[in-house]
Amino acid sequence: MSKKLTRSKYNRKLAGVIGGLSEYAGLNSTILRVLFAVALITSGVFPLLVLYGLLVFILPNSNESL
Repeated sequence: MSKKLTRSKYNRKLAGVIGGLSEYAGLNSTILRVLFAVALITSGVFPLLVLYGLLVFILPNSNESL
């Protein structure tokens, strides 16, 4: 079974985008959230907010169940 990039159903703070990226990459979600916050501040906020908003609509929710 191949891994698919989805929004996390359980590892989410807003929409699960970063949680889904962390599950896909096998990284700690806290580290990705800190990197996202730093990149958000240094990029001028708007580009990453647009990217995050697009990913909310493009990535499907995960179908995993506990």
